Amino acid sequence: MTTLDPVAVFRTEAAECLEAIEAGLLDLTHQLDNKDLVDAVFRGLHTLKGSGAMFGFEALAAFTHHCETAFDRVRKGEVAATSELVAAVLAAQDHMRALVDQPDADHGDTGQKLLAQLQAAVGGKEASPAAAPAAATAPSAIREAPAKKKNSWRIRFSLPANSMANGTNPLGLLDELRDLGECIVRANTSAIPPLDELTPTELHISWDVTLTSEQDRSAIDDVFIFVLDDMELSVEDIAGPAAAVAAVSAAPVPPAAIPEFRAVEAVPARREAPVAVSQAKAAENVRVPAERLDELMDRVGELVIAQSRLSQLASASSDIALRSVSEEIERLSGELRDTMMVLRMVPVATLFSRFRRLVHDLARETGKVIELVTEGESTEVDKTVIERLADPLVHLVRNSIDHGLETPADRLAAGKSEAGTVTLLARQAGGEVIISIKDDGRGINRERVRAKAESSSLIQPGQLLSDSELLQLIFAPGFSTAAAITNLSGRGVGMDVVKKTVEALRGAIDIVSVPGQGSEVSLRIPLTLAIIDGLLVRVGSGRYVIPLSAVEECLELSLEEDLRSRGRSFISLRDSLVPFLRLRDLFRTGTKPDVHQKVVVISTGTERVGLVVDQIIGDHQTVIKSMSKLHNNVATFSGATILGDGSVALILDVGHLVAAGQQQEAQLRVAG
Repeated sequence: MTTLDPVAVFRTEAAECLEAIEAGLLDLTHQLDNKDLVDAVFRGLHTLKGSGAMFGFEALAAFTHHCETAFDRVRKGEVAATSELVAAVLAAQDHMRALVDQPDADHGDTGQKLLAQLQAAVGGKEASPAAAPAAATAPSAIREAPAKKKNSWRIRFSLPANSMANGTNPLGLLDELRDLGECIVRANTSAIPPLDELTPTELHISWDVTLTSEQDRSAIDDVFIFVLDDMELSVEDIAGPAAAVAAVSAAPVPPAAIPEFRAVEAVPARREAPVAVSQAKAAENVRVPAERLDELMDRVGELVIAQSRLSQLASASSDIALRSVSEEIERLSGELRDTMMVLRMVPVATLFSRFRRLVHDLARETGKVIELVTEGESTEVDKTVIERLADPLVHLVRNSIDHGLETPADRLAAGKSEAGTVTLLARQAGGEVIISIKDDGRGINRERVRAKAESSSLIQPGQLLSDSELLQLIFAPGFSTAAAITNLSGRGVGMDVVKKTVEALRGAIDIVSVPGQGSEVSLRIPLTLAIIDGLLVRVGSGRYVIPLSAVEECLELSLEEDLRSRGRSFISLRDSLVPFLRLRDLFRTGTKPDVHQKVVVISTGTERVGLVVDQIIGDHQTVIKSMSKLHNNVATFSGATILGDGSVALILDVGHLVAAGQQQEAQLRVAG
């Protein structure tokens, strides 16, 4: 049995907290007067500070305290929220990440510089109008002003039994309550079990606290903010200090005495209604390391291969019982595979959210006004695809901003709005997900691309190229049309990496650009990289798998039709001509065609092509295995799979075959 490392758990939760803080700060950039966003950022900083202190990340807690104080002043109206403050806390957030990941490393004077920037952003601004009257009041007037009204609260709270094992220290909560004002504490020990049944690491004490303070209810909520979802909390407003003292007849507990709480008298345990509805659902979500999911997927893949072998043996046997068991195992393995696929699927919103910070920083660096628009965030993709697409999308977004979008002056001169727009769009099309990066900038200069390609000997001078082929040249290694090298681009080392990564995912890249209106780069990626439904076919003596999600329909191609279409490979399909490829010729099998050949019509989006095969064997659960290094450059195949009899079947690359079919169609039309 393995035990989770509390520090590792804290780092995971801290990463989520930092992401929430960053999202709140980026939203605040566009709504500086939004009090809810200010409160959300403050709560996030407060949570991070308190959790860091509990787990021994003292440097993190001390640094975060200054950022929390800054937002506390904004929350109280003492200073106004500004873009400079948001930028300062965003920069400070990067330092917080470093303090979480490497708490013992030497970070130099980075923290001091960031705190100086934060102080300049807060201290250099005038107080908000709400705080102006107080700031203008003379010291004598302040002394004569009546004292703030004191509020009295009765607070009952209990923590989960495993809270101390998870790093939550109830004494720290009591310390924070005592800092708010006059505090009377009683410990309820009635739930402590007998000594022989007691587990030392479990917590069985609850507390009854009476607090008299000038703070309001929100200050109490802030104390429990990072344990609120797992605890039970009741806060009652008590009218007047006298009532507060009468509520609990006990003396205030000094700080040194807190570790030795004793109940003055037996107080029945009172469990109030949970503060948050989410407490009842706290146990419904389980955090599982990604490595375990990968390992489970490997086991499911092996099970699918074994099930395929069992099905093949059962089909060749006359034993009814064996066939029945085989069908049941096939059903169960299919359900298990589908469940495993769902577990691995992640919405692309987790990927798109990373680019808000990137666009914000690049806008400040380039002086451009940029709006980021995201669509289709709920589209789900395999988690491995999400991880591998992060870096390529960074390159594409940076290029859209640097090469695509114009400066505000140039946009106004061209009759456009001052703000340029970068759009991230995700949508599902069959067995693929299409992720597009679109901008409304100047578009791609074809003449400059051609000149650069000719000077780099990528093409011959005057060589005829289609517009698509010309635009694809920007993905060549070392290709760049930038006039100068900048921090963003110009070295030609980004786009070729993008293409290699996408092709490694069995995907493809399409690019469309209209001069003066903008460009759009679309990445077509398979939904999953592990197990797919496939259509098993035979060509000659070899067997191949076509991804079932790309199959539209299957037709029969008679010998007469095959002979009639020689030289012009088209079939008539509901009043439209569809080009087809003879896989027997493409693979050079050297065999004669079957009498009754079949045409499998496949598509990617709106493009369709037929594949002529000798036999359609049937559907097949395909566990994708990567190709060897010797076959990496064979574009016709995207992978391989192991069949039930132990032989290997190659998986056809649908995108490449459709492109080949469309190219053949274009050549025939030109020749005709």
